[in-house]
Amino acid sequence: MKPMPSTPATQVMTLDTIPGQSTGFDNMPPMLQQRRMKASLPAIAIFLALCLVPVVSHFLGHTYYLDLVSRIMILGLAAIGLNIILGYGGMISFGHALYLGVGAYAVGILAQYGVDSALLQLAAALIFGTVIAYGVGYVCLKVSGMAFIMITLAFAQMFYFLAISLKEYGGDDGLQITARSHIPGIDLSNPYQFYVLVLAILAIATYLAHRLVRSRFGTVVRGCKQNSRRMVALGFSARRYQLLAYVISAQIVVLAGVLLANLALFASPSYMSWTLSGDLILMCVLGGLGTLLGPLVGAAAFVGLEEFLSTMPIDLPGNVTDLITTHWLGFFGVFIVLVVLFMRRGIYGIFTAKGAYHD
Repeated sequence: MKPMPSTPATQVMTLDTIPGQSTGFDNMPPMLQQRRMKASLPAIAIFLALCLVPVVSHFLGHTYYLDLVSRIMILGLAAIGLNIILGYGGMISFGHALYLGVGAYAVGILAQYGVDSALLQLAAALIFGTVIAYGVGYVCLKVSGMAFIMITLAFAQMFYFLAISLKEYGGDDGLQITARSHIPGIDLSNPYQFYVLVLAILAIATYLAHRLVRSRFGTVVRGCKQNSRRMVALGFSARRYQLLAYVISAQIVVLAGVLLANLALFASPSYMSWTLSGDLILMCVLGGLGTLLGPLVGAAAFVGLEEFLSTMPIDLPGNVTDLITTHWLGFFGVFIVLVVLFMRRGIYGIFTAKGAYHD
């Protein structure tokens, strides 16, 4: 008996034929091209605005906004890393700030011994971060749900208390860094050059994250979020893909930790605290889970509103100004509740086109 010829009706759907993935043989329809172009406009606008910040700062004559937006971009980069497993993989990690601390302490400890090369500091941070992430992820991914959340939290707290116990590196007071890292041809002590470096790293990391989530690997990770048993039935090792996604996510956060240490010239155990992990989750939720630039927008909303409410530059009648600056966390909480209730797709999500092409 001759085998049945393969036809479109009898072909088994593979990752190459999953809707939304390019097969390499079909041309993109004009309507789809228009949707993708429309969906990319918010991202283009965001990066154009970030490029204009140094111009505005130079015009105003001070670098306050450079430092503020640099902090937003660094925290946004960390949130983008977390979003790979949270928004796309469905893994809620309450301990990802651990890797922010690993990157910061790699810079601080090496700088204390006279090693100021940014490449060596970054290499050390990524090596230690990868080893820790592999061990933590291997253990945590044996469980799921609430157990996964609690184990990631437990590991982060273990390293938090380890950092506190290292008295030779500042202990609970943190570690002061005397100077920013050295990169040949770039003066990181210049706030403008440092800002451009952070923006360039953010742009490259965002592009690579886009390629990752749109790749076969990203499709499997997203499939594991929807139904891991079905992915196993299709022949994929769900745990192995999830573990690799966890390690990649941690490496991005480690990179953000290296930048944060250079921005603040300080490495603190508080960088590993569960509260900062919660802040990163909140940034992802505010901006939009499962969107590429949502975490960056969430970081901008988080840091910007925190700065605005805690200082309140606007004079309001009566004691309203003092009330807001004193109890700014309460007003901040109201804002979060309103976003969660009325912006289910997040702040960035409502500005993107409907469909699966906004990532």
